[in-house]
Amino acid sequence: MAKTFKATKFQILTKIVIPSNISTFINSLKVNIGLSLVGVISGEFLVSKAGLGYLIVYGGQVFKLDLVMTSVIILGIVAGIMYGAVLLLEKIIMKTKAA
Repeated sequence: MAKTFKATKFQILTKIVIPSNISTFINSLKVNIGLSLVGVISGEFLVSKAGLGYLIVYGGQVFKLDLVMTSVIILGIVAGIMYGAVLLLEKIIMKTKAA
């Protein structure tokens, strides 16, 4: 229908495609927060000299469970904060979209 009114591809993208897929974008962000943290920590496991992944590996090697558990708890807190930020973003966007 937009093409019959001579809409450009950019107008179709910004006025139809993106607004109709906002919920998909938000849900993808929710899932990928955890996956991005897994990727970062996996990279730190392999080649890092600092960071939470390094602390987990080092704590496991020297049998210091406190280092391992503290790192895992910090990861959980960071993931929770990032997920909360996406939920807040979703509320703001959906409130704006509904208005």
